[in-house]
Amino acid sequence: MTGFAIVAYAGDARTNLLEALGEAKKGNFDHARELTKEANDCIVSAHNEQTKLLSKEAGGEDMEVTFIMVHGQDTLMTTMLLMDEVNFFIDEYERIEKIENKLKIDK
Repeated sequence: MTGFAIVAYAGDARTNLLEALGEAKKGNFDHARELTKEANDCIVSAHNEQTKLLSKEAGGEDMEVTFIMVHGQDTLMTTMLLMDEVNFFIDEYERIEKIENKLKIDK
């Protein structure tokens, strides 16, 4: 079940991050940042599930590596990378909007 939980939390984070990117593109920066905070909460939950697995293995428990666990790890890591990229693009969209406003460029 832990693998499923990691996939679910990371998947929710990914959904929030992609929505945040869309909101930033529309100029809704506060909402975009709220969504990234929600995504971060999901990533923390996924990481907590991952830590449970690591603790069991460190305690000497035999761990069976399943496809869902591998998928969970992959989903979590790619979502963490996506988080960095989305935060970068939110900042860039906001910077571009400020420049456009200063130059009075119509969108």
